[in-house]
Amino acid sequence: MKAPAYSKYLFFLITLISLTSLSYAQQTAEQYVERTNYLLYLPEGYAKDTITRWPLLIFLHGAGETGSDLEKVKLHGPPRRIADGHQYPFIVISPQSAQYGWNSELLIKVLKNFMEKYRVDEDRVYLTGLSMGGYGTWNTAITYPEYFAAIIPICGGGYPERVKRLKNMPVWCFHGAKDNVVPISQSEQMMTPLQAINPNAKFTIYPKAFHNSWTETYNNQEIYDWLLSHKRFKYEEIHIDKKLLNKYAGSYLFHGNQPIQISVEDNRLKMQLNERTTYELKPFSASEFFVRTEAIGEVFKFVLDEHGKVSQLIQETRQSDYVHPKID
Repeated sequence: MKAPAYSKYLFFLITLISLTSLSYAQQTAEQYVERTNYLLYLPEGYAKDTITRWPLLIFLHGAGETGSDLEKVKLHGPPRRIADGHQYPFIVISPQSAQYGWNSELLIKVLKNFMEKYRVDEDRVYLTGLSMGGYGTWNTAITYPEYFAAIIPICGGGYPERVKRLKNMPVWCFHGAKDNVVPISQSEQMMTPLQAINPNAKFTIYPKAFHNSWTETYNNQEIYDWLLSHKRFKYEEIHIDKKLLNKYAGSYLFHGNQPIQISVEDNRLKMQLNERTTYELKPFSASEFFVRTEAIGEVFKFVLDEHGKVSQLIQETRQSDYVHPKID
């Protein structure tokens, strides 16, 4: 007995639906790519001179230039001056943040990628920014101090408890006394503890300026001469007496509930958390060190007992997610 025509049609329809469902269940390969647009300025002579490595200035814009229209980045700061015909004796890159705030980790990725493609003097990389970019300048330099030779944050702010990371960083901060968008107290809270430990920290206040404290700053040739006078501080060149290193070596301490083994390798202190995880402790002094890791914090201090033996390891500051007040 032959099946009715509609039965064949129904079978075909069910088969089609099943195949369609199966196609939706398949996995496809996709790729996520981090992209950051930036303006690039190469100084006169860069193309002809294929040997010289050039200083690099990174400029971070404010909240108003956020988005995908790169032309907006030319409104202020070095990009504005370059657009007006001014020439600089260094490379300038001016990235654009696609959304509000600056991602310090992404900025370092951009910097590393840029240095692979262009002839950059890695000992003369400078960072500056205004308003939201001022906050980004503070945070990026504090999180990655070993990449920068000097910084100029303008009308920004951050976490005062973290400025100890900039103990060896030349800093020149600018702010308008009448700023009604980012209060001058934001810079004061950063500079007060910093100037107490850092002789290279300068603070310029414009008594009559409101939020725009950047135009006068970036039009001042003195800041560029000041930047170029500095080279990157080499943390690895801090030499600590070998006896002190050996005093710390072999210490088996607990940081919270986390056991920490301290060792010395090539005259450097290493903090070993487990078989696969080891961090280098970079020295501030004979007893204070920093390590960059979101898991365990930033600055550590060894405490010695009355016999001169290591008795405790104190974490002085914690690295936290970067948050700052919303800026209009």
